[in-house]
Amino acid sequence: MESPRYLELPRHLVEKAVQEALKEDLGLAGDITTDSIIPVDARGAAAIVVREPARIAGLDLAEAAFRALDPDATFERLIEDGADATAGTAVARIAGKTRALLTGERTALNFFGRLCGIATLTAAYVSKTEGTNARIACTRKTTPGLRGLEKYAVRCGGGMNHRFGLYDAVLVKDNHIAAAGGLAQALERLRAVTGHMVKIEVEVDTLDQLRQALRFPIDVVLLDNMDIATLREAVALAGGKVVTEASGGVSLETVGEIAATGVDLISVGALTHSPRNLDSSLEWER
Repeated sequence: MESPRYLELPRHLVEKAVQEALKEDLGLAGDITTDSIIPVDARGAAAIVVREPARIAGLDLAEAAFRALDPDATFERLIEDGADATAGTAVARIAGKTRALLTGERTALNFFGRLCGIATLTAAYVSKTEGTNARIACTRKTTPGLRGLEKYAVRCGGGMNHRFGLYDAVLVKDNHIAAAGGLAQALERLRAVTGHMVKIEVEVDTLDQLRQALRFPIDVVLLDNMDIATLREAVALAGGKVVTEASGGVSLETVGEIAATGVDLISVGALTHSPRNLDSSLEWER
């Protein structure tokens, strides 16, 4: 099964991340354990196995880790990113130089486990919103240097990406408003310099702030840390004129109730700042 195009990872992100991770692991001396034990011409095969139910993500990185050490290694995917796997499932088989398989094991599993953890957690949040129109989105609360990879894992889990950085969308937060001297001043300055293709989102904490924000030509309102009753009022007040996004205090226990208020988006920082790495292993095939 081929992955949908929206689930493809740019090669330059994969190669850069893997090269940096291997440099960190190998240092100046290389894998002194493997190189001392395994003959240079030995060959072997192994499988990546998930030890718990998972939404799969990160196979590109696992493959790149082994191929960086053995360009002729074969990497057979038994399941694709974005699909679900049960505990004990082999998701890929690798064959090649034994040294490459042993040396690349931890780098491959670190990336794979991290991205599967994000995708699996995202899928859990998405499942709680079934029957509503709300979409689950990630935030910029990502591991420095790995944002593109982690946001990809969110998409594998059925979520969507919020802005990638400070450069691709405007989000006017409370501190921007305070520093600018007020919402009107902040938005007037923005409109004077921001192109028509750039979306503008404004964070509000109260219904009064929402009413003020709706007087301006904005695209999205971020409804921050509102209780359920206030969220419902905010959605009604917005009246479909802008996209509504709920944020703050979102957990697996609360996300369903938040989605039922009618908000369009629910942003969840936990998807990328607090996932548990998936338990996986490289099982040697004799």
